Amino acid sequence: MGELTCEAGTMELPCNGTAKKVAVVVEKQEPVLIRPAEKTFDGLYLLSNLDQTYPFCVEIVFAYRKGMGNAAEMIKESLAKILVKFYPFAGRLTVAWDGKMVVRCTEDQGVPFVEAVSNSTVEELGDLSRVDPAKLRKLVYYQAEVNSILDVPPLTVQITSFKCGGIVVGIALNHVVVDAKGLTDFVNYWAEITRGLPLSVDPYLDRSILSPRQPLQIDIPHPALVGKKQTPICLRFQEPIVYQSFCFEPKILYQLKQMAKEDDSAAPPTSFEVISALVWIIRTIAYKIKPHKTTKVLTAVDIRQKLKPALPGGFFGNGIVMSCAECKAGDLVQKPLSFAVKLMHESIKQVTEDFVKSAIDYYELTGGQYEVENTCWISKWSRLPFYDADFGWGKPEQVAPASLVDNLDLTLAQEKDSQNIILCLGLPESVMKIFQKLIQAELERK
Repeated sequence: MGELTCEAGTMELPCNGTAKKVAVVVEKQEPVLIRPAEKTFDGLYLLSNLDQTYPFCVEIVFAYRKGMGNAAEMIKESLAKILVKFYPFAGRLTVAWDGKMVVRCTEDQGVPFVEAVSNSTVEELGDLSRVDPAKLRKLVYYQAEVNSILDVPPLTVQITSFKCGGIVVGIALNHVVVDAKGLTDFVNYWAEITRGLPLSVDPYLDRSILSPRQPLQIDIPHPALVGKKQTPICLRFQEPIVYQSFCFEPKILYQLKQMAKEDDSAAPPTSFEVISALVWIIRTIAYKIKPHKTTKVLTAVDIRQKLKPALPGGFFGNGIVMSCAECKAGDLVQKPLSFAVKLMHESIKQVTEDFVKSAIDYYELTGGQYEVENTCWISKWSRLPFYDADFGWGKPEQVAPASLVDNLDLTLAQEKDSQNIILCLGLPESVMKIFQKLIQAELERK
């Protein structure tokens, strides 16, 4: 069947405006299991201590303006091939004798795969960076009711074909198995296989490289981690969560960076540092955290190049730890932006090889999970190569999360080749009203 195309032209995405609401109807078929094309490892695949600290899911959609009529068959076939190398995705989580999560790999399991159709067009989806779980979760396959993270498959795939010929590939990922960097690597390798190319890099599956030391050496404080029994996976709120996205244009980022400099001779902070610091301050105000309470911001830091030797190319797993900036809420909201930015910068700088090894040992001793009380988590997706995912019908026009963990904020590019950075987050309704008013004032600064 020949190539199908959506309406020609590029859709202009406004930066900070009211998103057009369009009802999107998606009809899904029953899921089928895609198993590796060849026999693979049968047994328990061990996960690292870092993997244990991310018990939540990531859902992401890749929107293509044009597709192939046989796209579903193409990617089903290539998925079976790529799973030979990435076989843990075809397994299921379970708990080993030591209480840690592992992946049970068996021949009867596989990746749940769903084909779907929509009578809408890809263009009618609008700006996907304006996170809208009610709409975008129709484009991923997930289990609505699960008892624990163990019930969530490592990976699910849904391909939705639109009446215009456009395609959306939706992926749901169990973060225990791999981080966003590992996911983008996998998707791009999968796309290579779909295009008939050889795999450019074999995945490095041995996670013993991140094993704890013997004896354990916890010689660095880890305020981001708290005792396992004290911390829920996510916060529980008494009111509905409202999701919003805010757009930072280059001009606004430049102004914020100049504001955040301690003096004229200082180097400006990074865009991620200044956005994260601003979000930390405004969230603290919006949540009305009392001045004497400690507030924290945790940021995901890639450790692949911080270890010596560096993690091997193609490392498959969670290659991130959370840095932690903390201070009293009163100091944070009363002092200038430069104060928060400096704390952010210093906390990220503290993530060294010694810090990572100490964090691994700390989990071994305590089973600690990342803090959520009076804390926000921020992760940077803006530089991940999501837009390289060409399955044979071109690169995606838009890539965005379909949902968010309640206390996780994301920064990502608004669209392919865009210089705008989007902040996506979900907050309780009353908190979001305050947050939105305050951050809009910054975004509209002249």
